[in-house]
Amino acid sequence: MKQKRPQKSNWKTKLHEIIYEADTKEGKLFDIILIFTILLSIILVMLESVESFDAKYHNFLNISEWVITILFSIEYIARIVTIKKPTTYIFSFYGIIDLLATIPKYLSLIFVGTHALVALRALRLLRVFRILKLARYLGASRNLIAALKASRIKISVFLFSVLVLTIILGTVMYLIEGPENGFTSIPHSMYWAIVTLTTVGYGDLAPHTPFGQFIASMVMILGYGIIAVPTGIVTSEMTKVDNTATINTQHCSNCNADVHSNNAKFCHQCGEKLNHE
Repeated sequence: MKQKRPQKSNWKTKLHEIIYEADTKEGKLFDIILIFTILLSIILVMLESVESFDAKYHNFLNISEWVITILFSIEYIARIVTIKKPTTYIFSFYGIIDLLATIPKYLSLIFVGTHALVALRALRLLRVFRILKLARYLGASRNLIAALKASRIKISVFLFSVLVLTIILGTVMYLIEGPENGFTSIPHSMYWAIVTLTTVGYGDLAPHTPFGQFIASMVMILGYGIIAVPTGIVTSEMTKVDNTATINTQHCSNCNADVHSNNAKFCHQCGEKLNHE
């Protein structure tokens, strides 16, 4: 009996390494197959939205979708089984995304009938969430996510400053141009300020007075500088992350925490011993 328990533990450990990690040959192969399956699923969803193609190959698309849904269901269950605390995965961001990417096809069996056709179309759109699963398997995305988290305070202050500037510009343009030139209210004028600051320039609202056009010119020039600010903030943080990039794809089988150092032997979150071959 004592010899069988380690075999069960080793089986779960091996499966956990294949599913959650990409440092091993098996893990990389699993990730490649899963990425290919996700991309294939997205292509099928796109083709299904083309009425002429769906009418001709509806059965093929339906069967293919069922096959992919079953594969995702097996993957979802395997991820739960290989973790000591399943709730850490189930209620995590990727756990919710995986669930949203899997259940719509099963829900389509419940919502049947003429009156449910509109609801079915909405449910099918949830399958697009599968594209978010791709981020988990792109190594560079970890650095990007870490950089965004590190710069969230700076970006929040920047966005608040832009909001204040937008309110001021909207108020000024409302006073200068007035309702007779299309600036019927401060919120409407703020819309113009946002469109101009972002250099989108729809053209549906434009100043007519010389002074208003002068301010608009200044706002356009200012917009180029404002766009570069968040890019610089995130790039700076990404440089710091790249300079200290000693993380790997090691996942904790207890709490599902990741982003561990290469030489880490224990989980930085719960203290569980990490699996090393």
